Amino acid sequence: MLVAAAVCPCPPLLVPEVASGAAPELEGLRAACAEVLAELAEARPDRLWVVGATDEPHAGRDRFPQGAYGSFRRFGVDRTVRLGQRSGPGDDARDELPLPLAVGAWLLEQADWAGPCEARCVRPGERPEECLRIGAELAASAPRTALLVLGDGSACRSLKAPGYLDERAEPFDASVAAALLAADTRALAALSPARAAELQAGGRAVWQVLAGAAEGAGLGGRLLCDEAPYGVGYFVASWS
Repeated sequence: MLVAAAVCPCPPLLVPEVASGAAPELEGLRAACAEVLAELAEARPDRLWVVGATDEPHAGRDRFPQGAYGSFRRFGVDRTVRLGQRSGPGDDARDELPLPLAVGAWLLEQADWAGPCEARCVRPGERPEECLRIGAELAASAPRTALLVLGDGSACRSLKAPGYLDERAEPFDASVAAALLAADTRALAALSPARAAELQAGGRAVWQVLAGAAEGAGLGGRLLCDEAPYGVGYFVASWS
């Protein structure tokens, strides 16, 4: 049963070494992520699932165990992470984790996460009904389950955004923010994959995994961040 969930964005710029001189610009976002992860720890789950969306090839794998490696070497940064464990200078980084899950592993490292955890990735274009099924499966995997859900909103929020400006982007993200605030599983489940793809909203699939996991759990929502500093929607929310 799902007892708590945290929703965070997953831009690599969250990692200060990757952001470099721009690191201070996202300090507020990092602080909000730290706050929702602290709330996850307070829920004392038997298992934490870190969920992200990716099309990166990983030999057909969609699950990753605690201790799986990731790195940020593609950004020219010699920084490794291990899912749910501390990484050290002698670790052999094998880039096992897809990028969103590597960001999640970094967030857990910053939070000194000490409990059991695993990771699950879904395709950004996964069908809503399959996302809901996956969520229900994850929620049922332990008596007390928690989710760390990693996904960004529309990348079309400004003229300088990766997807350029689309006037539909802000209303779309506003509907997501409202659903996260209200812990509205039906609203998340109803998000259109086609519209999300048009607006380059990479978090749609993982939010629907959350909807499937939280159905009937009676959780309440809290929205800590709803912003678009680089023309990309970033949300931080806590369900408990």
